[in-house]
Amino acid sequence: MKFTKGRCISLLVVLLLVIDQAIKFAVKLNMTIGESIPVFGDWFQICFIENNGMAFGMQFGGSIGKLALSLFRVVLIGFIIVYLRKLIKRAGTPTGVLVGLSLVLVGAIGNVIDCLFYGEIFSASTYTQVAQLFPPDGGYTGFLYGKVVDMFYFPIIDTVLPDWVPFYGGKPFIFFRPIFNFADACISCAVVYMLIFQRKFFTEEK
Repeated sequence: MKFTKGRCISLLVVLLLVIDQAIKFAVKLNMTIGESIPVFGDWFQICFIENNGMAFGMQFGGSIGKLALSLFRVVLIGFIIVYLRKLIKRAGTPTGVLVGLSLVLVGAIGNVIDCLFYGEIFSASTYTQVAQLFPPDGGYTGFLYGKVVDMFYFPIIDTVLPDWVPFYGGKPFIFFRPIFNFADACISCAVVYMLIFQRKFFTEEK
């Protein structure tokens, strides 16, 4: 089988999606909500949370917002696939652009899988019980309403600010506070990479 550029990109997307889902399944089936496992001291932890909304645990407008966001992601995935196929066929497209867009696609698909299917194939995770896969009584919610699984937590600085700090003196301070997943990391790394190294391509494309 000849490894064309399109096949290599497809294999990359599939491989990263498998990694994303494997991590989420492992967390979902072995940890309770809020449970934390230290990896490198206190500054890198596997901390299991779920969210109804966007990347890094942000929320978006309740159940209606959740549905709108899920549908938007599905449409966005379609646009990315079409655009990526167009660039693959075009001679001279930098490999870095293709890889960057592939990572964005992985991030979008990875979190959409959670939204579309997790509510139907998993029981609810709680603070005291881990989830079941394909529970006999059915999943915890319906199609499109599943929760996104997040787990990577980097509280690199976790301290109480000194009293002399304006407005926040004496208050707890955590950096980096958001908890995210592998799919979120793919999107963030891709965007930063393309802004720094591939800006010229997208400027010319525009």
